[in-house]
Amino acid sequence: MVKLNRIYTRTGDAGETGLGSGERLSKAHIRIAAYGTVDETNATIGVARLYTTEFAKLDAMLMRIQNELFDLGADLCVPDRGEAFEFEPLRILPKQYERIEEEIDELNAELEPLKSFVLPAGHAAASQLHVCRTVCRRAERLIVELKHVDGEHVSEGAIAYVNRLSDFFFVASRWVNHKAGTGDVLWVPGKTR
Repeated sequence: MVKLNRIYTRTGDAGETGLGSGERLSKAHIRIAAYGTVDETNATIGVARLYTTEFAKLDAMLMRIQNELFDLGADLCVPDRGEAFEFEPLRILPKQYERIEEEIDELNAELEPLKSFVLPAGHAAASQLHVCRTVCRRAERLIVELKHVDGEHVSEGAIAYVNRLSDFFFVASRWVNHKAGTGDVLWVPGKTR
């Protein structure tokens, strides 16, 4: 259980932070950048939800995803280095990213197939969901980079989750534009040449 009595502790004043395992790392470490960008993704969803109140089904999905992103941050914050903990570390489970796949399929079933790339535009919610998508892709790149650092561990579920999630944001943005009557804003190659 999380209990925050004080917001500032001064323990990070030297540029280090503590992992859930108690280990101290530089705030510039790739692991901190990875779960910090997961947190940034979560914040972008909060902004997107300002515009999704008229889309109750999607808003409920986004609220659940915000909670799951805290699960992902916890997964990344307690790396599996083979030691035993007094608690069971939280890990992303297949059912979490499988649910995202189901929701992608549900939303996508209402859409026409794409014939061009989509510009991040249209309804405000759709545009903000594209911001969510791009920040999520950055988180994914950092998590994959972390996985390839010698001595670092990333759960398989963490990578699968962010990969599905960025796809979800793409489909959700198209779904919003469809529901709002805006439709996709398509890229026209060479339009301004």
